[in-house]
Amino acid sequence: MKISAVKIFLAQLIFFLFFTSTYAQKLSRTEEKIIESVEANNEEAINFLEKVVNINSGTLNLTGVKKTGMVFKDAFEDVGMEARWIEMPEEMNRAGHLFAETEGEKGKKILLIGHLDTVFEEDSPFQSFKKINDSIAHAPGGNDMKGGNVIILYALKALAENNLLKNAQVIVALTGDEERTGKPLSISRSDLIEAAKRSDMALGFETSTGFNYATVARRGSSGWKVETSGKRAHSSGVFSENTGAGAIFELCRILHQFYTDIKGEEFLTFNPGLILGGTFVEYDDNKSKGTAFGKTNVVAQTAMVEGGLRFISEEQKENARGKMREIVEKHHPKTDASISFTDSYPAMGPTKGNYALLEKLNKVSKDLNQGEVKAYDPAKRGAADISFIAGYVDGLDGLGTMGSGAHTPQETVNLNTFEALTKRTAILIYRLISE
Repeated sequence: MKISAVKIFLAQLIFFLFFTSTYAQKLSRTEEKIIESVEANNEEAINFLEKVVNINSGTLNLTGVKKTGMVFKDAFEDVGMEARWIEMPEEMNRAGHLFAETEGEKGKKILLIGHLDTVFEEDSPFQSFKKINDSIAHAPGGNDMKGGNVIILYALKALAENNLLKNAQVIVALTGDEERTGKPLSISRSDLIEAAKRSDMALGFETSTGFNYATVARRGSSGWKVETSGKRAHSSGVFSENTGAGAIFELCRILHQFYTDIKGEEFLTFNPGLILGGTFVEYDDNKSKGTAFGKTNVVAQTAMVEGGLRFISEEQKENARGKMREIVEKHHPKTDASISFTDSYPAMGPTKGNYALLEKLNKVSKDLNQGEVKAYDPAKRGAADISFIAGYVDGLDGLGTMGSGAHTPQETVNLNTFEALTKRTAILIYRLISE
């Protein structure tokens, strides 16, 4: 037994020495010091995450969004960055954005993107950070995406502690309305676009899709609305030459043809999210809420549906819209219909520059013995702020925290992977600003 125990100990020692020597060969001494800083600050980072998660910052809680921003503002200033709060016009009903920056000409100019707001408004029952065990915590907005913001902060803190941010341009943009983007976009995203124009590349810290995946492409998102009308009459006359089909049948025809004639193209999806129909319809677009009145013995006079459209390029978006218009223009007897579109998030295409950034991240991950990082399927990702600047700089997204259940009362953040992801971010930024 004693001999076996000695053999096991020696085997473990050899493995440890091999692992650490391999690790050392792949990282420079400066990078090793960055790693040491991240490790030393990890407990503080988790505590900071808990602090900001416990501040409600639902998009429409303007006070809470700004309060969260002020906590981050102080923290970025503590690591030597110039930070400023950018107010949005009162009529937009959005709090504003936090930007923090260092100036310089060394290496690549980098834009780091996050957001302060969450989907959990003040009336949500899900309000606080609570550890389930040492690895997992329930956290409203902790995964999407206050955890990503904290990774940005503590990666930069590790660089600052080693005097590595001097003469480098790094801009941090934490928007306050990513979950419900303020309109007009020309105002709500103007500061982000301006920052992109002064940068060489952008890194987005939205929820990670897996420890060994990153996002080189994201689908865009836009809205659509179909409104139909029919002849109000007694239901005994429905389908007759005088009465026709009614508004609800016309709306159903359109949705059915959308499904049968347009569905199936790669990366293209369209979802009807709300539908109302009857004799009278009232709908509040700001609240996405409405009411309808109708009777079973009355042919429906009006109907409407609102939906979303996801696409990988502007060409795909416009082609889909064209097909939808053609379907809407055909009518059941005695009915009419119209369709309108609203732009929201543009698409982030899978460019060569984005793949080049992925390869840099992959090299960092391998050097940290964290494994290969691959491109994630864009069909499985939603829209994000990085899409607004994809036409100006190369980008990579999905670099935030691991977790599950985003946008639900079961949202969790994985605390075990937090330190590793921060290390990966810190080394990637260091190498980029050192090029």
